[in-house]
Amino acid sequence: MGWKLCAILSAVFASLTALFAKIGVREINSNLATAIRVTVILVFAWGIAFGTGVVGEIRTTSTKTWVFLVLSGIATGLSWLFYFRALQLGEASKVAPLDKLSVPLTIILSFLILGEAVTWQGIVGGLLITAGVLVLLI
Repeated sequence: MGWKLCAILSAVFASLTALFAKIGVREINSNLATAIRVTVILVFAWGIAFGTGVVGEIRTTSTKTWVFLVLSGIATGLSWLFYFRALQLGEASKVAPLDKLSVPLTIILSFLILGEAVTWQGIVGGLLITAGVLVLLI
């Protein structure tokens, strides 16, 4: 399976995440809802890791990898906490697009932190996403 198909499937499931989460946080504290979601993801992810036989690789994982995966986990946790709270307070059709400002932000940070090339397509695409978010929120 190529990266484009994986990215499309990610978008499909992210959309379902917003819809299911909006329904799920109606009658529960958003922080507790996030904790429940994380528990499901934890069981699911470890099940896949064990099922595919890659758990043994954990012994050879470098300290640098651990540090950045922990930082990524913290960022993900904070993102989810704020996302669920936003879904609880706002409309999913407005929260989800605003959340997608992460795309132009990632383009900028990938250039500044990772040294990735910035193309005219990346700049135009980032601006279009930003403009689309603004249109949807007006």
